[in-house]
Amino acid sequence: MARDDDPRAAASSRLPGGPRSVSRGDDVSRGDDPAQAGREDPAARAREVCLRLLTLAPRTRAQLADALRKRGIPDEAADEVLSRFVDVGLIDDAAFARAWVESRHYSRGLSGRALSAELRQRGVAAEDIRSAIDEQLDPDAEAAAARHLVARKLTATRGLPPEQRTRRLAGMLARKGYPAGLAFRVIREALEAEGEQALPEAGLPFDEDDPGTGDSGGGGGW
Repeated sequence: MARDDDPRAAASSRLPGGPRSVSRGDDVSRGDDPAQAGREDPAARAREVCLRLLTLAPRTRAQLADALRKRGIPDEAADEVLSRFVDVGLIDDAAFARAWVESRHYSRGLSGRALSAELRQRGVAAEDIRSAIDEQLDPDAEAAAARHLVARKLTATRGLPPEQRTRRLAGMLARKGYPAGLAFRVIREALEAEGEQALPEAGLPFDEDDPGTGDSGGGGGW
């Protein structure tokens, strides 16, 4: 029989089947009174908070630790609960990183460099980040994603001078984390296929006046 305090049993009917989008997925500090934590068993309170947050979206250990800290739960109790959740698989930073890379790359076209920065902000260890990106984003996949982004934007730049088209396309790719060398290569290919000449690579500045080309989704959720 499952124990009442077993987080695996408590979560079995509450956790979603997998990652899903939530518009405020990273806002883990709302709706709790820190003073209340002192009037309850800290470990029980920590379990309750973690389970509730994990029903909304996957979280990293660092995100949950930050949420518990903001609710006034002592570090010792928080660490005990978080370690237990790791042991039973309710917290899995490596799986979080893999799911994040897959979701953000294919939905927003973010590069490995941009994804690495987002995962670092969420407290994922460097080795888990590297493993997730190496597993899913080889150089060919990144180049293909960059070409797809350029193809989607290319039509909207037709009629502009080649220099302005190059700047706008380069700015869009730069904001999604693609290095200048790769950006210039795919832009040159696309423009030359239309019979136009791209701006030389040395002159690839951002075109910050180009609206709506960046990653407007930011990174707040799935």
